Amino acid sequence: YFNRIITQKCCCVFVCLQMSNVTVEATNMLPILKKKLAFLSGGKDRRSGLILTIPLSSDQTSMEELSATLDYLLSIPSDKCKARGFTVIVDGRKSQWNIVKTVVLMLQNVIPAEVSLVCVVKPDEFWDKKVTHFCFWKEKDRLGFEVILVSANKLTRYIEPCQLTDDFGGSLDYDHNDWLNKRLVFEKFTKESTSLLDELSIINDSDKNSAVDKEKSADCALLPSFDPETVLQTGHELLSELQQRRFNGSEGGGGQGAWCPMEEELLAQPQVMKLLDSLREQYTRYQELCRQRNKRTQLDEIHAKVMQVVTWLQGPGSELLKTQQAIGDSMRAAQALQQKHEEIESQHSEWFAVYVELNQQIAALLSAGEEEEVVELKALQQQLSDVCYQQAAQLEGRQNVLQAAQGFHSTTQELSQLLDGLLGMLCADVAPADGASIQQNLKLLEEKLQTVEAGLASLRQKGALLMEQMCTQPSWPLEETESPPGEQQDNVQHIQAVMEEMQLRKQRCEDMVDVRRLKMLQMVQLFKCEEDALQAVEWLGELLDALLKTHVRLGDDSQETRTMLDKHRKFVDVAQSTYDYGRQLLQATVVLCQSLRCTTRSSGDTLPRLNRVWKQFSVSAEERQQRLELALNFHTAAERVRQIESINLHSLHERVDPESLDEVDSSGKTLLDRLTMPVIFPDGTEQYFGSPSDTAAAAEGVRERLLLVEERRLQLQEMSIK
Repeated sequence: YFNRIITQKCCCVFVCLQMSNVTVEATNMLPILKKKLAFLSGGKDRRSGLILTIPLSSDQTSMEELSATLDYLLSIPSDKCKARGFTVIVDGRKSQWNIVKTVVLMLQNVIPAEVSLVCVVKPDEFWDKKVTHFCFWKEKDRLGFEVILVSANKLTRYIEPCQLTDDFGGSLDYDHNDWLNKRLVFEKFTKESTSLLDELSIINDSDKNSAVDKEKSADCALLPSFDPETVLQTGHELLSELQQRRFNGSEGGGGQGAWCPMEEELLAQPQVMKLLDSLREQYTRYQELCRQRNKRTQLDEIHAKVMQVVTWLQGPGSELLKTQQAIGDSMRAAQALQQKHEEIESQHSEWFAVYVELNQQIAALLSAGEEEEVVELKALQQQLSDVCYQQAAQLEGRQNVLQAAQGFHSTTQELSQLLDGLLGMLCADVAPADGASIQQNLKLLEEKLQTVEAGLASLRQKGALLMEQMCTQPSWPLEETESPPGEQQDNVQHIQAVMEEMQLRKQRCEDMVDVRRLKMLQMVQLFKCEEDALQAVEWLGELLDALLKTHVRLGDDSQETRTMLDKHRKFVDVAQSTYDYGRQLLQATVVLCQSLRCTTRSSGDTLPRLNRVWKQFSVSAEERQQRLELALNFHTAAERVRQIESINLHSLHERVDPESLDEVDSSGKTLLDRLTMPVIFPDGTEQYFGSPSDTAAAAEGVRERLLLVEERRLQLQEMSIK
């Protein structure tokens, strides 16, 4: 009854596994496989059949998990390998007898055809006597395979030691974790590569069918589920390990892994190589397909971006520039227009940056493009360059106009300030202190006028430059050439009106400057006349001082006195000229004052001073002339007496006339009396000629002559008495 129950339970498990029709993968049952309920160590029996080891533990073993593990392990070998049969080692040393018996019966239902021999490894201490009631050898026909009970040390009777793991005293290395990891890698590669091949085949075939329709090709651009590069790298690494027999455990314990008994039986290496070859072929086609798609996509993107740039530049960009034609009527307005233009330039700069990027992309594509693509790219590049350069020329022309407008308005503002300053200077009253300040003001006025003239010349130059920039500004393509825009005409008229206004203001200032210049020149003449009149007064004073202080001598003889008299007359003529010059200057000051409608500070007392000095000089000169004439008469009479005496020395018939002696004596005494008299000026003041010593010296010469005359008189009297 117990055996029947166990058999039915195992059959149910096997049937459920067969009905699932789902390929079992290590990933799906990884927790079960990690328990190592059963494994293929890679060892083989003497018939070259694979050895399947079932290590039972002391814990309760799940039959469902064991059945699933066996089902997975048996799906790994090929049919040819399975045909040789399996030798199953059931390690019951750590388990109970009923568990071992259950496993053996489960083998009957799971793999009856593949099992050739079942070796149940018994513990050193045999199970209880119940085992005697169940003999496997008697059930051979019903089980379908032979079951033997054997100790671990006697297992080598049936299997070579090199085909047994160290658990059974053999030398075959087996690492279950390493086997499991490698199995996961193999299954993952197989699954991903197979799926990737199907996807790449569909993508390549669909693109071939849709190559005639470029619009539909983009819809067929499917992406594979896995990265081909990663899958290929995984496959190459796996193939490298397979080629190095790292998975083969049949090399006498030299391998590290043991999930594949033999490469020629499991066909792992040929399968991987075949997958890699197919994958490389499909991936190469896919890469070429992606390259063509990327190129077409790049061309479409470039075309779209080019048209986007061209559309904006020819549309909103051009409209922005066309609406900006004004030049402003002041510096502030021109600066506002400049700021607006900079904003427009900033907007254009963003599109020009796109142009530069597109141009670089097109240049890169041209170097490796096909003939058809090259023609299309060159056409796009030419169209983009033409539009961008044309727009850049418009921006540059507008910038030049705005710069010229700012220069024009700046010069206009400066010139207006200069004219205002000049007008303010002309409207201010002129009250200079002297002629030097007048000359300085006149010089400053001339400098300001020259600055205004230079400013007006600069304004004309910049106005002409502005109009030239406006006329030479690039025209818009396909634009109707009607009459010049009204705003352009207004700009020209504004420029001309500003220059005419500045010319009129400058002309008015020039007229006022002429009037002011004449007035200031008259004031200069006025101050000059006053200064010269004062100088004439000083000169007359100096002549008077010289006359009174130095003109004292009367001469030693008539010749010298006559010479001194001539010099005195000339001296008087100089003084007369100085007086007349001063009078003329004072008359000129009167006329200038009347013309300037002003009074001077000095002309009021200059004329009385001039007249007073002149009267003093006239009185002094008259006195000096009279003295010189008296001295001349005295010397003439004395010299005549001496001349008669010198004649008497040769002729005794002639004698000196006493009357002549009386005349000499009388004129001499008169002269001496005159020398002692002061000069009385019209205002009652007195002034002597020279110093007393000078007067005494002049009188001494006269007295000596008088003594000689007196001696001669005495001689004549003595001669008369005799």
